[in-house]
Amino acid sequence: MTLSYALLGLLDEADRHGYDLKQSYDRRFGAARPLRFGQVYRTLAQLERDGLITVAGVEAGAGPDRKRYSITTDGVTDLERWLSEPEDPQPQLQTVLFTKVVTALLSGRPAGAFLEDQRQRHLAVMRELTAARRGSSLRDGMLIDYQLFHIEADLRWIEHAVGRLDTLASEIRS
Repeated sequence: MTLSYALLGLLDEADRHGYDLKQSYDRRFGAARPLRFGQVYRTLAQLERDGLITVAGVEAGAGPDRKRYSITTDGVTDLERWLSEPEDPQPQLQTVLFTKVVTALLSGRPAGAFLEDQRQRHLAVMRELTAARRGSSLRDGMLIDYQLFHIEADLRWIEHAVGRLDTLASEIRS
């Protein structure tokens, strides 16, 4: 759903072709995970079907005709509504880490060893992100900070879980 609004925001800035939307998205939002063209065109088809964008023109090219998309009045209204609504925090009660810990404890496998390996992996990614942060633009730095803060929260949870594994194991097995 966020992709739809990101594309609406880019179209609110200027009319664009699908290829240009993908390039603009990747430059502004997708440094770590660029979009696939299929995602862009599926999302554009959905936005057009919902009346939030329209084809503003078609240009012939060496390949298929290139459609130029424009945001509609309804699209602007929907974008403004989305931007004005705060997001609810999303507690992730069934994260992969938690599921692996519980599964390990249920099966008698060493959850502590898994958590230590996971802690080491988190620290390695933090080092990579911190190095990338040094030479990054403000925009990319803000995205890296977001990732780092989430990794820090995971590390706090890992430390907390390690201290409670015996108690959790007893609770799960009873």
